[in-house]
Amino acid sequence: MGKTADLTVVQKTTIDTLHKEDKTQKVIAKEAGCSQSSVSKHINREAKGRKRCGRKKCTSNRDNRTLERIVKQNPFKNVGEIYKEWTAAGVSASRTTTHRRMQDMGFSCCIPCVKPLLNNRQHQERLAWAKDKNSKVMFSDESKFCISFGNQGPRVWRKRGAAQNPRCLRSGVKFPQSVMVWGAMSSAGVAPLCFLRSKVNAAVYQDVLEHFMLPAADQLYGDADFIFQQDLAPAHSAKATST
Repeated sequence: MGKTADLTVVQKTTIDTLHKEDKTQKVIAKEAGCSQSSVSKHINREAKGRKRCGRKKCTSNRDNRTLERIVKQNPFKNVGEIYKEWTAAGVSASRTTTHRRMQDMGFSCCIPCVKPLLNNRQHQERLAWAKDKNSKVMFSDESKFCISFGNQGPRVWRKRGAAQNPRCLRSGVKFPQSVMVWGAMSSAGVAPLCFLRSKVNAAVYQDVLEHFMLPAADQLYGDADFIFQQDLAPAHSAKATST
């Protein structure tokens, strides 16, 4: 038996006790029922201390709870502001540690979603309207899609000082190829997509309504009433379109 991991708890306790009594390793091995090599390895290992995984964290659980409370109180603060408030509370930590602890808690920096500012009465009115008429609404909009390959911000692995290396550059043009697409959807289904080749003005939008929206509405709703929902783009709100 030459490995300390093979020693039982009783054997380890016996070795530690007899070693404190200044017994020789030969006597300890006989009393513990193991080899002298195992006794030597166990004693040396206890003297040096066990190897630990990494450095001990510089913040306690209480410090981390304080940081989480600061973030939740005002999640719109940047890391620098949160760091200053955290250290002002008596915590000794760097800005990098602050950012790392926030990531460990599950926080990540994101673009906030935007919602209309409504009071309780408006919330109740909109909820009642949605329950009553939401199934009758056909939502429509048009959007511009870039069809150039890799237009979503590709990444490149490069070393410091290689930013202008031809192998690390991406070719681009000022006005990449794109297409305008109109679409509509409702609880009854979706309308066919319309791909527009020109800029959307009142005449183009009226043509879309005539050849795409109205046929889709007839197919989805038949003779039933429906509500056509659109935004207030100039082509949508033009007098020629509304009449």
